[in-house]
Amino acid sequence: MSELLLRVQGLRVAYGGIQAVKGIDLEVYRGELVALIGANGAGKTTTLKALMRMLPWAGGMVHYQGLDLARLAPHELVKHGLALVPEGRGVFARLTVEENLEMGAFNRLRDPAVAEDMARMYELFPRLKERRKQLAGTLSGGEQQMLALSRALMCRPQLLLLDEPSMGLAPMVVQRIFEVIHAINQAGTTILLVEQNAKLALQLAARAYVMESGLITLSGAAQTLANDPKVRAAYLGESAAG
Repeated sequence: MSELLLRVQGLRVAYGGIQAVKGIDLEVYRGELVALIGANGAGKTTTLKALMRMLPWAGGMVHYQGLDLARLAPHELVKHGLALVPEGRGVFARLTVEENLEMGAFNRLRDPAVAEDMARMYELFPRLKERRKQLAGTLSGGEQQMLALSRALMCRPQLLLLDEPSMGLAPMVVQRIFEVIHAINQAGTTILLVEQNAKLALQLAARAYVMESGLITLSGAAQTLANDPKVRAAYLGESAAG
């Protein structure tokens, strides 16, 4: 059995009087790609933001590499190898592509391997190399997603949280993004993927969790969930019978 990298126990997150996340448990082992799927408003993005300490917890415990995340400030998480690619990309619009990548490596700028890593990002996404002096805010949605993913990789994360990487992108761009996500995982980066395209997520993941109304309602091997009639009917656009 691989090393347990992330353990979430009874995590609750509330907005005012509304419980957005209602006491969930999940685990991610080193080297895995785990998907978290569910409808809009299920609490998936809230979960990722809570893991990054961007939202306060109403209860529960989260341990990452044995560290109690409740004891760490949000800005400390990156140096421990935890990185988020947020929903909506969140690039620095007034900085160039190159400057965005440098920002991703802010905690290791004196490391001589930063230039090597930047070259690797340009290999993964040649379009970014072509636009490296261009302001990030002028890029297309697909290019911004490539940049957001590359920027997160520049900190050499051990656990990468991805929030809706396919959102609003053309099918060919989605295919390239997911090829890179698969390659990153195969190279050893552990990934927790939130993705509305459940079919794509379940094809890529080893294990998955289904989230509904702030609760985890199903979990297991991704292939098993992909064949579950309820999952097929609710998330894969197929009838429960077929």
